[in-house]
Amino acid sequence: MEHIGPLTFNGARYFFGFLALIGLAIVLEKNAAQEFRKNSRKIISEIFSIGCFLFLASILQQYSLLYTGVANSAFFTIFYILFVPFIAFLFFSRTVHWSVWPAILTCLVGAYFLSNFSDATVRLGDSMVLLGALFWGFHIVFISRVIRIFDFPLCVSAIQCLIVAIFSMVFGFIFETVSLEGIGLEINEILYAGLLSSGLAFLLQIYAQRHISPSSIAVIFSLEGAFAAIAAWVILEQILGFYQIIGCFLILVGVIIAQLTPLIFRSRT
Repeated sequence: MEHIGPLTFNGARYFFGFLALIGLAIVLEKNAAQEFRKNSRKIISEIFSIGCFLFLASILQQYSLLYTGVANSAFFTIFYILFVPFIAFLFFSRTVHWSVWPAILTCLVGAYFLSNFSDATVRLGDSMVLLGALFWGFHIVFISRVIRIFDFPLCVSAIQCLIVAIFSMVFGFIFETVSLEGIGLEINEILYAGLLSSGLAFLLQIYAQRHISPSSIAVIFSLEGAFAAIAAWVILEQILGFYQIIGCFLILVGVIIAQLTPLIFRSRT
């Protein structure tokens, strides 16, 4: 983001994500409009909520990098896996399988090793990262609620992208210098983030949350750090140290614990 600010980048990437998804939604989810009219007020409020949570989470994460290091951001962001079970219980009285707690602890330890946080110092920006992680947690939990009342993942994903794009551009015009020239210079990065991250990744998340609990989703999402480290090793030829390899392994173990333990105990009863 050498030529544009975080808000402008966010607005552009989510707008392209919206454009990619809304066309598919019109073609593949033709019954969405009819279902929407049945309970439009509730659906609008719920989707607006997840759009706001997504906007706050992504912006806080981006701006926090101005005030803290990458290691701190990577480590504290993953705390959403700890927030999700509490949010689900406090707001919707949803209990979680006991196996989620050792899985969360294992993933947090893995993130500690993976991010090299032991060499970092706690900074002011870390509070922004933690607040952003809280909103990531709200986003995960409330998606499960939205998809139960409006089971049209393409529409949900497209509308949440549009909400984030609008909020980002409005605040971008207030706090940043927005220019089409700057956006054009960053167009490759914007399209990559917009189509794959804002578009495809969040769409797959919503599809997955049809069948998986928010707590399990949060644990699975902790693999993001492991995949990022592996991608940096393969694509950028960055060497993974011993502790980073241990971190990847622990995160994978945490995900396996969360997914297989309930199935094993269910088969025994």
